Amino acid sequence: MPSLDRQDSVFVLDLGDGENRFHPDWLTAVNAALDEVEKAEGPRALVTAATGKFYSNGLDLKWLFAHADQQQDYVVSVHELFARMLSLPVVTVAALQGHTFAAGAMFSLAHDFRVMRSDRGYWCLPEAEISIPFAPGMAALIQSRLAPQTAYEAMLTARRYGGVDAAAVGIVDQAVGEDAVRSTAIEIAQAQVDKAGDTLGTIKARMYAPALATLRDNTNPLG
Repeated sequence: MPSLDRQDSVFVLDLGDGENRFHPDWLTAVNAALDEVEKAEGPRALVTAATGKFYSNGLDLKWLFAHADQQQDYVVSVHELFARMLSLPVVTVAALQGHTFAAGAMFSLAHDFRVMRSDRGYWCLPEAEISIPFAPGMAALIQSRLAPQTAYEAMLTARRYGGVDAAAVGIVDQAVGEDAVRSTAIEIAQAQVDKAGDTLGTIKARMYAPALATLRDNTNPLG
């Protein structure tokens, strides 16, 4: 399960050491950690990271298939997490030490910055291959954070990007060695801790207003 630590002014949220899929209990734990980050005072920033082979494999499809009657509420909760991270009033950095797929990749895009391992692991939106269309909120998030041609390729071809290729097209900001992923993310976050607060939150809310409106539209989240 996710756990929150703090290094000076930087909160580090470790998403776990498994596939870190979006089980409802996992979502609850992540939101509880974000509550703590938001209520803290003074300079601060947030790094999300993970331990092991995966950063996140996205939706918990096994749970979802077993609870099909809760599909809409589940998607709403995922959209709410994306919207919250996208507009969080602190600078956020995702440290992608392992595979980052589907909703896990979208979650990484909801951060302000991304650092990815250069030699192993893939960032991928596989929805076109697994016959699951992007919900309107998910499409809005992706297209608000990636250059149009990159979003087009990632969404339509389900390309698997290694760290170097992901950096080349702007999916991530840096590709570094395995041992430097988390420390680089913390360095980026530490340099931005003084930005935390209402002004930053307002800037993000206005910058991403269309995507946030779509993510928060709960009338028909599946389209």
